[in-house]
Amino acid sequence: MENTKDLTEHSSRSERKRRDSFGMFDGYDSCSEDTSSSSSSEESEEEVAPLPSNLPIIKNNGQVYTYPDGKSGMATCEMCGMVGVRDAFYSKTKRFCSVSCSRSYSSNSKKASILARLQVTGKPPTKKAKVLQKQPLVAKLAAYAQYQATLQNQAKTKSVAVSMEGFSWGNYINSNSFIAAPVTCFKHAPMGTCWGDISENVRVEVPNTDCSLPTKVFWIAGIVKLAGYNALLRYEGFENDSGLDFWCNICGSDIHPVGWCAASGKPLVPPRTIQHKYTNWKAFLVKRLTGAKTLPPDFSQKVSESMQYPFKPCMRVEVVDKRHLCRTRVAVVESVIGGRLRLVYEESEDRTDDFWCHMHSPLIHHIGWSRSIGHRFKRSDITKKQDGHFDTPPHLFAKVKEVDQSGEWFKEGMKLEAIDPLNLSTICVATIRKVLADGFLMIGIDGSEAADGSDWFCYHATSPSIFPVGFCEINMIELTPPRGYTKLPFKWFDYLRETGSIAAPVKLFNKDVPNHGFRVGMKLEAVDLMEPRLICVATVTRIIHRLLRIHFDGWEEEYDQWVDCESPDLYPVGWCQLTGYQLQPPASQSSRESQSGSSKQKKKAKSQQYKGHKKMTTLQLKEELIDGEDYNFLQGASDQESNGSANFYIKQEP
Repeated sequence: MENTKDLTEHSSRSERKRRDSFGMFDGYDSCSEDTSSSSSSEESEEEVAPLPSNLPIIKNNGQVYTYPDGKSGMATCEMCGMVGVRDAFYSKTKRFCSVSCSRSYSSNSKKASILARLQVTGKPPTKKAKVLQKQPLVAKLAAYAQYQATLQNQAKTKSVAVSMEGFSWGNYINSNSFIAAPVTCFKHAPMGTCWGDISENVRVEVPNTDCSLPTKVFWIAGIVKLAGYNALLRYEGFENDSGLDFWCNICGSDIHPVGWCAASGKPLVPPRTIQHKYTNWKAFLVKRLTGAKTLPPDFSQKVSESMQYPFKPCMRVEVVDKRHLCRTRVAVVESVIGGRLRLVYEESEDRTDDFWCHMHSPLIHHIGWSRSIGHRFKRSDITKKQDGHFDTPPHLFAKVKEVDQSGEWFKEGMKLEAIDPLNLSTICVATIRKVLADGFLMIGIDGSEAADGSDWFCYHATSPSIFPVGFCEINMIELTPPRGYTKLPFKWFDYLRETGSIAAPVKLFNKDVPNHGFRVGMKLEAVDLMEPRLICVATVTRIIHRLLRIHFDGWEEEYDQWVDCESPDLYPVGWCQLTGYQLQPPASQSSRESQSGSSKQKKKAKSQQYKGHKKMTTLQLKEELIDGEDYNFLQGASDQESNGSANFYIKQEP
């Protein structure tokens, strides 16, 4: 442990600092021994670590916020009308209270675009749908809940939508010379671990569409270009003529290895366009196919097996509460698409309060997980399981790496850098607020935490979403300082000294960097984690060790997401087509341009519908906005919570 003098000496000896696989300086490990924080083993289950007394408390519409610099002015969100401290608002312009409101603002003027981004398998909300919100909660959570309720209602009451017609991965790849991430980059996706040697020049048997025969016939084609599951095929005999090239999903039911037609008694007929080129097509094929590669004979069987998922409807799980990130609650599997689960919270009477995630997501756990590690949990009002519902076997969930907490370990109050789960484009200054069992940590974003800790979030110690102090600086990533922190540019050593804190030791973080295969510029399909039912056309724009910067094509960079290379929320090109999930196309130019001109006036007028909300005890959407239906944001005072057994908390010695 270093004191202040040691800190100064370290900063002047940067050339001698060692770097590990993070590229981290060991000198960042600590700041001051006498300022380390600790927790008491007698701490109550519901107790939240007190915030510094010098932070002013700002009350607004029944909400409570903490803010380190009370001198700054107030601002009003141009989307939802929420009033708050300007520097606590999202984006450089401080026009929105959350990333969700910013996104809604940028696309709302073109309702068809919004509806297209919402049309994914799932039941529409009903008139009785309500969104619960516990008081107090930070403004961005309230705005996010309000944004979702509004868009759900629009999806129900409006039938106009922008269709996927006109977007084709093949045309998109060809016209822009894009490269797609190979299937082998996605171990959780179908065929991700058994893709084999499928590449250009592999031959397959496919339906012959250049034929006037009344029956379905086949011909042999070669892969000209591969883009995820999609392949650009050219019929044998066309040589360098690309006139009849076509894209198809290589895992489709009409794609077969060479020899399948002979074994199945299906006719091989050359395309009509080139029938005149050869008189002996059999000799031509023998010559062309000698030494060529084709699909494995059991390829279709492997595809089928890789698309069998152990999670089934009616299974019960514990999942993060999307409106109270600090806790979990029980949800039931409603449907399974390509390994993605539509979870409906157990207390949702009309089954519209849902949450989408992959079955390998770190956000879902077996029943009893929260109690076993001391995590906050919302007890269900349902006293017994509904008919047909049953607990998911624990072995089906993703396993986390075992850690040894008996030696040097994370402690409450330690500083680190973390991806903000409510603004995934940013890596922020963060603090460990609680140390749970089995290596789990409760993390809070400095400068924007709710007074009751309701926006803390749970990361495992081995999570690729948390980083040592100095990670962003060394890897040239813009670190988001605490909101309201005025000593810019932000310097970690100064901040640690000012706050009397220490940095979490570098050696405790996950340093494994797999050979993931991603490259900058590669295309893929990615979940919009701010609206996780949506999967969009996306691009890898940066790679830092195992961290990927994902950009949604057609949208501004402020909507980018930092995602781990092994995230189950990334998929190969063609995954949506293969599984039947709806892909959201790139935002159109007209949609982006709608942010200017008359559309701005419309959005501004819409935001004015919320004026006066400071005097309301609930946030209520206006009748003219949602066609006469009311969505109330209830205070949730009756919510029951449990932190689990206090015996499961890890005692931290001073």
